[in-house]
Formats: sequence, C-alpha cells, structure tokens
Amino acid sequence: MNSESLVSISDFTKDEILSLLESASRFEANPNRNLLEGKVVATLFFEPSTRTRLSFETAVNRLGGRVIGFSDANTTSSSKGETLHDTIMMVSNYADLIIMRHYLEGAARYASEFSPVPIINAGDGANQHPSQTMLDLYSIYKTQGTLENLTITMVGDLKYGRTVHSLLMAMYYFKPRFNFIACDELKMPGEYKEFCKKHGIEYHEYTDFSDDVINQTDILYMTRVQRERFTDIMEYERVKNLYTLKNSMLLGSKENLRVLHPLPRVNEISYDVDSNPKAYYFQQARNGLYARQAIICKVLGIDNK
Repeated sequence: MNSESLVSISDFTKDEILSLLESASRFEANPNRNLLEGKVVATLFFEPSTRTRLSFETAVNRLGGRVIGFSDANTTSSSKGETLHDTIMMVSNYADLIIMRHYLEGAARYASEFSPVPIINAGDGANQHPSQTMLDLYSIYKTQGTLENLTITMVGDLKYGRTVHSLLMAMYYFKPRFNFIACDELKMPGEYKEFCKKHGIEYHEYTDFSDDVINQTDILYMTRVQRERFTDIMEYERVKNLYTLKNSMLLGSKENLRVLHPLPRVNEISYDVDSNPKAYYFQQARNGLYARQAIICKVLGIDNK
C-alpha cells in the first residue's frame, strides 16, 4: 500500500489522530494558505456525494491547490468498461493525490496497493469513511473538551453506516462506552462488536430509542437509513422511519450532550431539533473543511505549523 494513503482510520495511531486534531484547529483559525501551490488533487466520486466532495474541493482551493476529477462515473471511461485499476493509473499521471469514493467495499484499499500517489478513502460502500471520522472526532473534542471516557449512542443504520464503523474503531483509543440502537435488520455487525470485546470496550444494544438511554449520553450520533444499500425496497420502507429524534426527547438530557449526524438527513431528526443548542450537525459539517485540510497536508507530507 502507498505508505501515505488513508484508507481506514486504523491506519492512524492515537498520536497521529491527536496531531491531526491540532492541525485541524490551526486550519480553523486560518483556513486560507498556499500550502498546496503547484499541487493537483483528483476527486474521483463513483458514488454521489455533496458534503464530502465539496468540503474536500474547498479544502484544496483554500490551500491554493487545483482540483480535477468527476462526480458522476457515468460521464467517465468506467462507463465504457475501464477497470478501476486503469482509471487510477491513468489519473495518477495528472495528480499528486487521489481522493476517491466508491460503492464497493475495499475499493480504496485495492487502489492504494498499486497507486503511485496517495489515496484518501472518501467512503467505500458500507465499510469505512475515515475523513468523516476525523471531523467527527474534531467535533466531539470541540464540544466536550476531551475524547476520553465518553458515552456515545449510535442510532439507526448501524449495519451499513460506514461513519459509525469508522468512529467506533477510532474511539477505542479513548475508553468510550457505546449504546447501539437499531432494529434487528440494521444492528451493528458482529465484526465491530467483536472489535469492542477484543479491546475491552463496553457496549449495550437496544431496539427502543428511550429517554433513559438519551439521558446518559454525551454524544448522540444519528444516522440515515440508506435506501441505496437495500436490494429489497420493501425492507427499506419497513425500517426507514423507526427512529426519529424529536426536540422533546432531549428535555432530560445532559447539558453537554450534542447531537451529531453525518448528513444528509431524511426523517431521523425532526426540524424542531435544529433550534436546540444541543444540535451540532451543521457545525459538524463545517468542521469537515478543517479536518480534511489537515488530512490532505498529512498524506502529502506538508507541515502546517
């Protein structure tokens, strides 16, 4: 694998994560710098994206770099049958870094094995989303003042939700407690529960979205039930609206509780929550710019101090 690539959050040590959070904080204080002058970054999005693609491209632009790439694979040679291998090899001729989102799990790992330039995984199927995890960690640190010993409640699509998978793996450095709230069809996969057991991480599973669980929570991480992950549309229709956070459900919650969501939302957070000071999902999205600036500079070996 290209040694500078970011495919999984587990590619980073605890010290590297903490260093990235410090770097993100510096970028928040001063996001406009010419650190990427003369660099070209390719964004290859084989799957739709709004926040991730735009925040990566904004990060590059604010750092003085240039962006090439595509947001619709149907307009590229992959629609003619070009393999992922050939696409990566071709694009690497033009770019210093490739940021890739792909619908297949493991696609980013595969690309990193032969790419002559670093790969940043911007989401591969239901597997990993490490740059989202870094902005989540930055958001948690900013709102809680620490990453240590927090109770994190994850709600909704825990089976296909790559953001919760990556966040779970990153938090093990910081002694978390997890609550997993999902229906049987969307439970946290066994491999991630085994990860918790292996690392001594306390977790509890629920099917009810109760006030008792909310009231013991520091970070309430809501997720969308992802229609694009379902092959059976009837199954999706049956589970899509099982968990909805309403403002009244936060009345007894801790003062420090913050509601996060990787976005886009559909029905899982009522609009009456938006005016609650504990709602943090739009600020969370803004934090993505600074976290991704930090990631880009790290994989390119650029110091922002």
